[in-house]
Amino acid sequence: MTERVFKPSAFIAALALLGSLGLAPARAELLLPPESDPAARGLAIVEEMDRRDSGWGDAKADMKMILTNAAGDRSERELHLMMLEVTEPNEGDWSLMVFDKPRDIEGTALLTHAHVKEPDDQWLYLPAVKRVKRISSSNKAGPFVGSEFAFEDLAAQEVGKYTYTWMKDEPCGGRTCHVVERVPAYEGSGYTKQVVWIDTTDYLMRKTDYYDRKGALLKTLTFGEYDKYLDSIWRPRELEMSNHENGKKTQLVWEKYEFRTGLGENDFSTARLERAR
Repeated sequence: MTERVFKPSAFIAALALLGSLGLAPARAELLLPPESDPAARGLAIVEEMDRRDSGWGDAKADMKMILTNAAGDRSERELHLMMLEVTEPNEGDWSLMVFDKPRDIEGTALLTHAHVKEPDDQWLYLPAVKRVKRISSSNKAGPFVGSEFAFEDLAAQEVGKYTYTWMKDEPCGGRTCHVVERVPAYEGSGYTKQVVWIDTTDYLMRKTDYYDRKGALLKTLTFGEYDKYLDSIWRPRELEMSNHENGKKTQLVWEKYEFRTGLGENDFSTARLERAR
């Protein structure tokens, strides 16, 4: 069976981030494996969420990144983002994120080619030195340009990159959510596990808890209200990543979504990265 992209974090969704964001809710009730088989049930829930987030093709959006430190001081950055849906087996979606403001990081860009079985390819362009830097697998747990998002949070979260266990169903913000634990199966992750909350009605991501390499709760990603585009595509208005260790948080606020704009593979090359402003 072809494995497709699961986009919760991120941006991810990727990315998380870029995405986990879902299409229109199905009308028929999903028949899940029994609670007595939590691994099969967890996988089925994630595959259903992934199935609903397909067919969008490509997208563009503007984004504000708001950084807040433990003292409550805020700084703001402006970016634009391009995304390409990739449907080939064992491949994930591609994304290009470019900073527009402030001036000291203008033109800084992150290109991501996500994969299912192999490590993701990520490149960071630093305009101050006019250099493209490849992000190694060992560095993907590090913070992205001072935010509370790690590089790995900004890649599309492939279904095949994790193992899954359904934990329970519980209330979440006036809804009911499936609570599923996912454990990274790829090398170099900064997390021992993640716990995700997925709406039982429309299969949209609502929250993700990230546990560090010592098994302690490190960060929580919460999803704002969703808007619907083209009668079927759902995207959140904002994401907020809170770091429980340092008291900092990063908000991503999305604006001006456009879908099916005609982007192609050439728009997501390392050559494009160097002229992405």
